[in-house]
Amino acid sequence: MNAVSPRRYWLTGASSGIGAALAVELLNSGAHVALSSRTKAPLQALAQRYPGQVLVVAGDLTNSQTVREIGEHIGEVWGALDTVILNAGTCEYVDAKQFDSSIIEHVVRTNLLASSYCIEAALPLLRTGKRPHLVGVASAVTYLPMPRAEAYGASKAGLRYLFESLRISLSPENIDVTVISPGFVDTPLTERNDFPMPLSWSANKAARHIFAKLDKRPLEIAFPALFIATLWPLSKLPNRAQLIIGKRMLRSPPPQKDDL
Repeated sequence: MNAVSPRRYWLTGASSGIGAALAVELLNSGAHVALSSRTKAPLQALAQRYPGQVLVVAGDLTNSQTVREIGEHIGEVWGALDTVILNAGTCEYVDAKQFDSSIIEHVVRTNLLASSYCIEAALPLLRTGKRPHLVGVASAVTYLPMPRAEAYGASKAGLRYLFESLRISLSPENIDVTVISPGFVDTPLTERNDFPMPLSWSANKAARHIFAKLDKRPLEIAFPALFIATLWPLSKLPNRAQLIIGKRMLRSPPPQKDDL
């Protein structure tokens, strides 16, 4: 009887936070994982820890040519992909009193445009994969407008719409699409936040939760459940009520930090 071939993943943003923890979950399951981030050393450490399972494909995903070359390299080595998890991203906060459009540009390029480059590179590989699955990490922040989150929220809302539209467009090809909507997770991206993060999860807990859900291919993986159960009804309130809630959150901007 022939052994079952390991599932082939491409995971971006794999050097820290949820991505690093999720990489370990996937590798512990025996999967083969192509790992991307700008920072190469953590990826190489995983390659040494899991010999024969890791394909290091580091690079700047905001560069479309770099992403194209990554896709070509994965294709040369593996021939196909079964699951793509687009997790790489950043968060910068906007000060409306000194509005800086370059912040919007940077965050949208990192969170949305880079994902679109990855999708372009990944779809041909998914089309020849086994039970193809496209996964994108959005955010629970997209349920409700929040102050200072103009750049991050807009990029993640755009990412959500992109994936939900692709879910329809790719359905004739039997490519499943899942959107992940985390609440607060303790990562290098959130460690400098200067506001409370209710019901925050560790990156390891978030990764275990995502991994446990992935095989069922849900339309969305949103967590923590209690946080989502609180936030979701607020998203259905009239705009005037949402404005009142948002005003109560106003405060000065925190430091900014990339997490790629």
